Amino acid sequence: MADTQRVQVSVAELSRHNTKHDCWIAIHSKVWDLTEFIDEHPGGAGILLRCAGKNATNDYDQVHAPAILEENLPSDRFKGILEEAISDIPPKGTVTEARQKNEATQNEENPLRNPELHTLISAADFEKIARTALTPKTWAFYSSAATDLITHHQNKAFLRRIMIQPRVLRDVRKADFSRTILGNKTAAPFFISPAAMARLVHPDGELALAKAAAAEGIIQCISNNASYPLGSITQSTDPQQTFFFQLYVNIERQKTTELLLKARDLGIKAIFVTVDAPVPGKREADERIAAVAIQSAISGATASNDKKGGGLGRLMAQYIDKALQWSDLAWIKETSGLPVVLKGVQSVEDAKLAVEYGVDGILLSNHGGRSLDTSQPAILNLLELRMKCPEIFAKLEVYVDGGFERGTDILKALALGATAVGVGRPYLYSLVYGQEGTQHLTQILKDEIEVSMRLCGLTSLDQISPDLINTSDIDYLVRSSNKFPDIANTRGRAKL
Repeated sequence: MADTQRVQVSVAELSRHNTKHDCWIAIHSKVWDLTEFIDEHPGGAGILLRCAGKNATNDYDQVHAPAILEENLPSDRFKGILEEAISDIPPKGTVTEARQKNEATQNEENPLRNPELHTLISAADFEKIARTALTPKTWAFYSSAATDLITHHQNKAFLRRIMIQPRVLRDVRKADFSRTILGNKTAAPFFISPAAMARLVHPDGELALAKAAAAEGIIQCISNNASYPLGSITQSTDPQQTFFFQLYVNIERQKTTELLLKARDLGIKAIFVTVDAPVPGKREADERIAAVAIQSAISGATASNDKKGGGLGRLMAQYIDKALQWSDLAWIKETSGLPVVLKGVQSVEDAKLAVEYGVDGILLSNHGGRSLDTSQPAILNLLELRMKCPEIFAKLEVYVDGGFERGTDILKALALGATAVGVGRPYLYSLVYGQEGTQHLTQILKDEIEVSMRLCGLTSLDQISPDLINTSDIDYLVRSSNKFPDIANTRGRAKL
């Protein structure tokens, strides 16, 4: 592409390539030949043909993140730089000038549209701002959960039912809350959980999350349905920054193979295989609002609308392989050559199987309550695993997510044996303020952990044990393993 970068294409020349059999389109000053791609376009050939022979930057930006073309098209499809439009089109990855002017005007007309960032002092504050700052569809997509929201609400509620029993009269002038996750050092015992299409909140989307994570020394787990290409995210910041990658296995296994190889080559440190969502849950708030035209830069999943509604999560999940099973884990591990973590384990039995199949970690997660409603709260699953199978924590690393938004929440999970905690929705809400907001949220969580540790008499995370907490209020909810008699044989049914 190096020589082509010096070739200038006039608007007149571009306009001559405007048919299905000769289709050139300009995106962010770069001219591409999309003729061979027309019939493969996920959004249909008609969209490309309407833009054929034109500068389609504005239409493109409404659906795609920058750099998708560079990631997915052969270099010989790049024809050169659009001559007359060079000075008018912003570089990839930036907010358009029109958008900047619009935001400036809005700020002048309504300077209190969003409070000053420094006035936000908790994760909950970001959620309050996001509720009004985001579009109704984006808010519905991120905040929604399955059906009656039981699991979604209980994730947080059950965390608050666990009490802390601090120790006193200890020298707590220093408090070290750094951690190692799968051999990777991190400044705090939490990471950014994967969440789809962050660009719906802010034009920098996952790039802002990556830069904030690097600045704060924590790890980001990139979503398979991210709005930016994987390479754009990993290369947007310090080369030493640690990234994990969340994987949904594609029904076209070859595409997953290619993605795993790309992740490995880009320096991804672990693969988090999502196992709790072979199909998406019914998220009614998301379904009620018509879907917007978006496409994931990594999975290629697109949104549309149908007779069931406009749920982005459901519409973008059609590529997921419903036949994924335990025996496939060896293929994922061998192909990637990376540590494998199962994201979405929710039972002691599956945790034991994870050990048998040689995975490196499990993330106890119910998808933030977005998959199967009335499934157990995440912290209850962690408590049950600790009570029934404590030896498992020495065999693999255990993480948990779902409802965590306080430093005390995180300490409670660590006391039960978790290596680290995933934080999801709060980070999406923090993107209302871009990278600066994400860093501010991280600093809030770090400060809450440090203060809580000192108040508990702790100077290191290695000192945490179950003695720190009182779980009596939820202990009785851990089901006895012999509560129900075995009647499978009498009814002619095989055990699961």
